[in-house]
Amino acid sequence: MFAAYGVSGQVFRGTLEDMQRVNGLTRARPARAHDREDDTWALQNLQATAPDAPSEKAVRAYRAMLPREIERGPLYHAGQIMQRKVICVHVNDDVEKAWRTLRAINIKQAPVVDDAALLVGMVGEHDLLVALHLGTDQGMALLARRIGDVMRTPVITAEAITDIRRIATAMLNNKLDGVPVTAELGRLVGYVSRTDILRAVVADPPLSLWR
Repeated sequence: MFAAYGVSGQVFRGTLEDMQRVNGLTRARPARAHDREDDTWALQNLQATAPDAPSEKAVRAYRAMLPREIERGPLYHAGQIMQRKVICVHVNDDVEKAWRTLRAINIKQAPVVDDAALLVGMVGEHDLLVALHLGTDQGMALLARRIGDVMRTPVITAEAITDIRRIATAMLNNKLDGVPVTAELGRLVGYVSRTDILRAVVADPPLSLWR
């Protein structure tokens, strides 16, 4: 389940398919299907088409040599891979302070929260650079620019129980680097980045992502 939060609170809540029909939130892209062949099918095909089909004893010996798939448990939800300690900036912080925060911990963007610690937007390096550049010709006006003036809002979020494959789809469709994870009323509880998803896919032990 996905939601979108802005300065006025929740502006959308629904499925990925519903979100794709809401103007201003998503831009749908066609998906490509993937075919998959497993070892069992390959062995059966080998027996059926090979000019000198291997004996049953040879097949058993071959199967015994194959590495056994170790079932480590399925990985389905954002809550299982999300970052729980999320660096945020306040909607009333000045642009320069937010820039220093991002640079100090080497991150590209950060969620924006209000006085109630509810998510209201996202701000990234590009947003801040534009604001800082505009401020150079305005003298002290730069000091008056707040995050609320330059942040992106509303922002797409997911619930902790959302399938990470659907989060990956939303990220691809909307060219997002990550998706905040929220609870009731837009309370920020985590963040899922592209790196988090890639790390889960390549992690050892293997994870049953595609069941």
